[in-house]
Amino acid sequence: MLSEASGSNAGAGALLKILRDGRPRTRAELVQMTGLARSTLAQRLDALVSREWILPTDEAVSSGGRPAVAFAFNRAARIVLAADLGATHARVAITDLGGEILAERTAEIRIDRGPEETLGWLHRMFEEMLAETGHDRRDVCGIGLGLPGPVAHGSGRPVNPPIMPGWDGFPVPEWLGSRFDAPVLVDNDVNIMALGEHWVARPDTEHLIFIKIGTGIGCGIISDRRLHRGAQGAAGDIGHIRVASIPDTVCRCGNTGCLEAVASGAALAARLRAEGVAADDSRDVIRLVRGGNTQAVQLIRQAGREVGDVLASIVNFFNPSVIVVGGDIAEAGEQVLAGLREVIYSRSLPLATQHLTIAASELGDRAGVIGAAVMVIEHVLAPGAVDESFTTA
Repeated sequence: MLSEASGSNAGAGALLKILRDGRPRTRAELVQMTGLARSTLAQRLDALVSREWILPTDEAVSSGGRPAVAFAFNRAARIVLAADLGATHARVAITDLGGEILAERTAEIRIDRGPEETLGWLHRMFEEMLAETGHDRRDVCGIGLGLPGPVAHGSGRPVNPPIMPGWDGFPVPEWLGSRFDAPVLVDNDVNIMALGEHWVARPDTEHLIFIKIGTGIGCGIISDRRLHRGAQGAAGDIGHIRVASIPDTVCRCGNTGCLEAVASGAALAARLRAEGVAADDSRDVIRLVRGGNTQAVQLIRQAGREVGDVLASIVNFFNPSVIVVGGDIAEAGEQVLAGLREVIYSRSLPLATQHLTIAASELGDRAGVIGAAVMVIEHVLAPGAVDESFTTA
């Protein structure tokens, strides 16, 4: 039951939360659901309508007399700018408040160009896409951004990212926010991929792990349907867990024997080059696998086993119901999934794997950009944030 707050708009955010499921509801239905006085409910409805967060719908309900007006969430009230920046390529999108993509672009752009050049490019992409879709900056409620390295989520600043020279401590939210006058949320790319996959493909899953195997390797954790970031935002950094198979291999983090140094797309491409096969990155590895290159196929299968070995311990520890595999290397499909399943099911406890599902990402390359938008939507439409927007207007 919502608490009454006579004479203010406090509580309008909680009312909006109810209506965000998309189902139109009448005043009578909302009074019954919330226990609010009709006058208080009317005040909060008026406040939400004034901001266009909700709108009266044509789906009026009639019980024989005058049809009752129903109210529904307005997904088109604002837009979200979202970007998923990887090591070598990027996806940029505009979404509505339901996370539906209204426009998107992809590009080959290296993150090691540095923050100002990369963010300058992103700024131009956003401006062009706003113009193309008939929107302007006033329509933007927030910006979500995923980066391929550790991020302190509270500040939105990268922290010693191994493949992002010049980015350490860079004020990403301030740089972008000053150009759009909107809040900017930044997170690790695999975290936003986990958010996107959970939001769209598996919203009812309570405990989910998203594994990204691309240039690097990372893990996003959904626990009790919420993203788990850890104390400093470093949760899920499984790419730097030590594996026993090649203990002396030097990782880009400076340690030896890291999973990423053995099973990532960058590591596989390097091993193929050492064997005389042309491969610059993870996408080249996938191209070779699809072309039937025996060396590439063998490396992919072994990479699946190496990642599975680390995940087996995580399955025992965290007991997820779903493991989703994404990133470039996941495009190898069963070639990599077979290795994962083989080791996880043989090394994990039977109780932990009894109902475990291991599957490829349903969203593919879009998981990150949708997750970046979801991160903003959940922040902007949180009940407290909605209530505060009325007091600061």
